Amino acid sequence: MIVKGRIIITVLLSVLLLSACSASPEAADRYVKEIPLMAEVNIPDVLSVQQPETIEIILTQDGKRVPGADFVHYELWSHNGSLRDPMTDAVEVGDGVYTVTKTFVKEGLYFIKLHSGNNGSIIIPQKPFAVGKLSEAELAYLEAGTPTFQEGTAEHHH
Repeated sequence: MIVKGRIIITVLLSVLLLSACSASPEAADRYVKEIPLMAEVNIPDVLSVQQPETIEIILTQDGKRVPGADFVHYELWSHNGSLRDPMTDAVEVGDGVYTVTKTFVKEGLYFIKLHSGNNGSIIIPQKPFAVGKLSEAELAYLEAGTPTFQEGTAEHHH
């Protein structure tokens, strides 16, 4: 009889403890929700060597442009390793528009990776682009998939 009573008390205490651990249905509303940062990276259709070219970045968050973002950095590198620019700040030109200006010395396949953040939302989009005409090998490389940048090398992996 004493054993049966202990079992009942143990079960009741367990149910009581487990019910105290359940989350309130409104608990999710108490946390700050991330508002995703979005980037539109506009690269001119035709880029030439030996002249300054400008890539435009438009940041939006919650449907509004983002002037004065927490940070907007970029990396540039070439497919063949002839260019590897370190992380650099983009230039803010106003109303959520940022620019990257670069004079390319060779034709070829290049990549830009944006590192941007605002109000706790961070994005790192990457985009390939061509300066001049691409070779058959560069076109095949591009069609094989979007290669990623590896720190310390110009190699890629899939």
